[in-house]
Amino acid sequence: MKNKLIIITAIIIVSAMLYSFCGFYVSKADGALKNKTSQVIFVRDGDKSVITMYNDFKGDAEDFAMVVPVPVVLQKNDIKVTDADIFQRLNDYSAPRLVEYFDENPCEVRDMELKEMAPGMSLSSVGAAAPQDKSLGVTVEASYTVGEYDILILSAKESSGLKTWLTDNGYKIPAGAEEVLEPYIKSNLKFFVVKVNLKEKEKAGLENLRPIQIKFNSPKFMLPIRLGMANADGDQDMIIYAFTRQGRIETTNYRTVALPTGKNIPLFVKNNFAYFYTNLFMHQWKREDERIAFLEYAWDVSPSNYMKCDPCVSNPPDDNDIKTVGVWWLGNNDADYINGREAGSSVYFTRLHVRYNRGAFPQDLSFQVTPNTENFQARYIVTHPATGSFNCAAGKKYLGDLKERRRKELNMLASLTGKDAGNWDMTLSDEENMNISADVSYSSLSQLPPDELKKTGSTSTGKIILASALILGCIGVVKYGANKK
Repeated sequence: MKNKLIIITAIIIVSAMLYSFCGFYVSKADGALKNKTSQVIFVRDGDKSVITMYNDFKGDAEDFAMVVPVPVVLQKNDIKVTDADIFQRLNDYSAPRLVEYFDENPCEVRDMELKEMAPGMSLSSVGAAAPQDKSLGVTVEASYTVGEYDILILSAKESSGLKTWLTDNGYKIPAGAEEVLEPYIKSNLKFFVVKVNLKEKEKAGLENLRPIQIKFNSPKFMLPIRLGMANADGDQDMIIYAFTRQGRIETTNYRTVALPTGKNIPLFVKNNFAYFYTNLFMHQWKREDERIAFLEYAWDVSPSNYMKCDPCVSNPPDDNDIKTVGVWWLGNNDADYINGREAGSSVYFTRLHVRYNRGAFPQDLSFQVTPNTENFQARYIVTHPATGSFNCAAGKKYLGDLKERRRKELNMLASLTGKDAGNWDMTLSDEENMNISADVSYSSLSQLPPDELKKTGSTSTGKIILASALILGCIGVVKYGANKK
């Protein structure tokens, strides 16, 4: 009988330093603030959008401001602050994951046990704002205080006037800002300008700034990434968490491609899964000519769908989370339903990861909602070898099959990341190598000539292991579901 122990792990896959949304930052200080990674939650149905922007900058709140293009003049009740923890929960739920399986010694019989584990993860980002003058072609369309923020909605006739207006009001504009502002002005977009109200921040007893959420109606389903390139330092990453009523979202002006998933990789990758995924993402991004949006996760998170992940590495978003991000169609207010649609409870979640720069992404990101409701997750598999004595006939066959499997894993690692075995720390515990001959070790196999390493033999054991893994995945779901009752 085959017995295995499965441990599910997940890890955050974003840059070590995260800054904020897809606007640019203006500063009253001399130091330059560079954008690296943005996070945004986008809720979309019909022409209605709700966008939540994450803020978590470190430093003097008085010194920074943020400018973001918006399609319409926002009213005060279109703007709110919300709980920052929602970004952490969505990342924990949807992050690319590592799955572990344990081989059973064919010479022994053991009881099956099943365990699941989800270690913690972390995320962060930034935000801040500005003031006005008719002679420069700049009009203050609206002015509000919302939570700890002072907010202006500006319109402008030309980029030079807007740049001058911001500069005259004490803000340092990043080089290249005028160039990226001009297309938004020509498209008649407004500018959502945010700065911190220190008195309101102190009154609320806040250490960190809360995310800003805005809602509006517009036929444009897009994110203005070009503006964020004004003070970008090289490539930038954006993680988009999207909620729709129909299905996945995808980009319309760039290709959307699902990352490779369900691949068996060497056991030593467990020691540094973040390094593995960083290299995988970079290699796949380069392979796709850098003009790509990658799908990392997609799932039906409707309240009626009980199984919201498989395997689960963190609690899926509950009804309160879904409403926090701005999903409005779960309520009973008929006025919230637009385009003649009836109220319904379907909610689909998509996680896209975009790495962009001026050369590869000359246009803002445009999206569409698709009817595709197929589930997807970026999932990678490591398998621990059996331990103990392998003196029986089945044990000797197992060692031969293990060597074959590890050879395939090394080839897969090189294919996914573009880095051969020599770039990896192959250290394993003594227990992992106990009673396994040296020629079966990863370090020994990695010394084979490339042509020899790529040769493979029997695949029967690999098929057996895969079948067992699929069965155990189902058991994991059953166990998770039972715990939720």
